[in-house]
Parts: sequence; C-alpha cells; structure tokens
Amino acid sequence: VVKAGVFTVMKVSIYIFGEDLLNATPGREFVLWVACFTIIVASLIAMTKDNLKARLAYSTIAQLSYITLGAMLATQAGFMGGALQIAAHAVGKMTLFMCAGAIYVATGLTNISDMKGLGRKMPLVFIAFFIATLSIIGIPPMAGAWAKYELMQGAIDRGTDFVPWVLIGSSLLNIAYLLPIPILALMPTPGTPEPKPFKRPGGAPFFTVAAPVLTAALCVVLFFLVGPLADFLSPAFENPTSSAFVGGQP
Repeated sequence: VVKAGVFTVMKVSIYIFGEDLLNATPGREFVLWVACFTIIVASLIAMTKDNLKARLAYSTIAQLSYITLGAMLATQAGFMGGALQIAAHAVGKMTLFMCAGAIYVATGLTNISDMKGLGRKMPLVFIAFFIATLSIIGIPPMAGAWAKYELMQGAIDRGTDFVPWVLIGSSLLNIAYLLPIPILALMPTPGTPEPKPFKRPGGAPFFTVAAPVLTAALCVVLFFLVGPLADFLSPAFENPTSSAFVGGQP
C-alpha cells in the first residue's frame, strides 16, 4: 500500500510522459532534487529515533524516494533501478517490519536501546533482520544491490554529478541507523545485561518467526533472479509514446 504513490509516479513517468517528454519537462529537475533531499533528510531523522517502528518508517520514506529518483532520472537505467527498488524494498522492509512485530509479540519491546543482546534469545529473527538490512543498504548478494547499481548507472547516464553522492551518502546513513541493531542484538558488547524474559511464554509464535525468515531468503533469491526480472520489465521502458509529443512525429 505504501508504494501506491511512487508506483503511480513510475507508471505515469513511463506510460504517459515517456523518456523524451519527461526530459523536456522543466519540473523534472526540481522533483529530482526534492527526491534527493528527502532521501538524505528522512535518513537523518531515522537516526534520531529509538523506537524501532518509527526508525523503519522514516527509512521507508527515504527508500521510496529512490523510486521517484529513478523515474526523474528519465533514463532506461533509472527506470529499471526504480522498478527493481520496488521489488527489493518490498521484501526487505517487509522483513524488517515483521521482525519488529515478532520482537514485540515475544517481549513487548519497542525501543532499540532495549534490544541489545536479544539476539541470544531470538537468533532467527535478528539474522533475518541482518539480511534485510544488507539488502536495504545495497550490499550483494542481496536484492537491493541491483536497484542501487541501476540507479547509479542511470545517474551517470543522465550526467547528474550530485546523484551518485546522494546514493553513496544514503547507503552510509543506512549502515549507521540499521546495521547496529542486529549486530548489538547478536553480538552484544561485554557487560551487556541479559535481555528481559519473554512476555509471551515460549516467545513469538512459529509463523511469526517463519514469515520474516522466508522474506529474508527472498532478499537473496531476488538477487540471482534479476536477469529474468529485468527481461520481464525491459519492454515497459521501451516506450515510444513521448515521440508523438517531442519532435513532432507520431
């Protein structure tokens, strides 16, 4: 549901405007700057949140702006990067939110500062969280790596010197606000007290744990299925509709 807006941006950019007309639209550059601004600011706000779901929510704002960014690059690689980001973010952020849900069901904890060492009691949940985090950052062999690669290629094709730096800076911010969560849960510093007992006897239900483990596995599977996925998506970006509006020939 949260991707409905950016999905519409992608569809309108490709099927209504098309690459040529979008490139001739003065507002494209402005929206591109807004997307870059949103990526950085939302990531910085995420770093200030101790509540896990709040941090993930601001992360989602930043990650969805990647899709708008890809559309506004108005290149084949930019469109591909935005489309791949829709799929990669879906499985990655779904995993993170389901992990947050499993943690809450088992312990009642919502603050990240209270989760240090919790990976000792919920290893599968935090391993799934770790895998999804790597995908959000864009580290191979996770699905998010291809989306970041295509967006970077689209920025180079477009000749926008600042966009690659925004992508690099955003990945560094992703590392800063996401990666310490599973690391400190699975490998707490010496002297970290034992986590509180489970609120629910036996911890989280089986399916509450199995679901994020499954979607975390999809983060890896999608990395290796990018070829068929790209072949499926490519015809959508070969859109000639804009030639009727730019250049005078239908």
